[in-house]
Amino acid sequence: MHNKVRELGNVVRCIVAVLGFAPVESLVLLLVRGGVLATALRVDLTDATRADGPVRLAEMVSRQDVDGVIAVVVSEEGASCPPCGKEFRAMVDDVALEMIRHGDRLVASVMVDRLAQGGRWACLDGCGVGGVLEDPATSDAAAAAVADGRRMYGSRAEMATLVAVDEARVAALAPMLGVPGPVDSVAVSVRAAVDAMRRMAGGEVLGDAELAAVGATLVDKRVRDALFNIGDADQTAAAESLWTLLARVLPAPFRVEALTLLAFSCYLRGEGPLAGVALEAALVDNPEHMMAGMLDTALQGGLHPDRMRGLIAKIPPAVTV
Repeated sequence: MHNKVRELGNVVRCIVAVLGFAPVESLVLLLVRGGVLATALRVDLTDATRADGPVRLAEMVSRQDVDGVIAVVVSEEGASCPPCGKEFRAMVDDVALEMIRHGDRLVASVMVDRLAQGGRWACLDGCGVGGVLEDPATSDAAAAAVADGRRMYGSRAEMATLVAVDEARVAALAPMLGVPGPVDSVAVSVRAAVDAMRRMAGGEVLGDAELAAVGATLVDKRVRDALFNIGDADQTAAAESLWTLLARVLPAPFRVEALTLLAFSCYLRGEGPLAGVALEAALVDNPEHMMAGMLDTALQGGLHPDRMRGLIAKIPPAVTV
């Protein structure tokens, strides 16, 4: 019994490292593949408890090729409200039944009040165990995330500050951008963006004029699409730094393209939460943006990143253009 308590407690506290932030009032589905925690899917409890919630969640899981699923309800209200707890148990049972129809199985379900040191958790499935969380920042998953250079955030809102608009910089760059339109040379524009990201990675601070020059080219879909395929992991990190900066300092419609590039890159790396933050910001700026909408649909539907790679399979890496 002691081993099961410790094992489940450790799994629950890994959520922060896997998602990159501490979710609240959420249903988190931890996906196990090959005996290890592969990834996690998170939805707001308000969405999970909708009539179509269990069907949609089971379909998301079915696209992931997993051995088993652990459901974790994160809710301070639910943890202290017996009727709420019964509602969430019923919801998880419905998800489990839908997963069975797809050949997947729920191996455990847990409710926790908060994903922080001292958070209290207990089984939802009648296993009879529970406990108090140790600090999620000291989990093995957190150590691995730090080693990979990934940052953990206190909340999804804190993560969203990464792409929050810098009004002063936007006001400075806006007059430099001109009217959106096609570029004279796609290859020249792509090379300029690659050069900018490489110099940023080397510690150089890019001036407003150069950021505006690169940002202005992104509304040409030929340039943007070429930049979806950057190359290896080192180039990807450099690119995401540039897209994040541009998302903060560019006005519409240029900002949406930088957000879409950032979202696509994060999606391919398996950083779904960060991709979701970027897509949410993009669709606030332009709800009709075709690429952002398509990516959001794929992300919300649980489409595996490997499937998305097919979109860039025939695009030469931008670093070779």
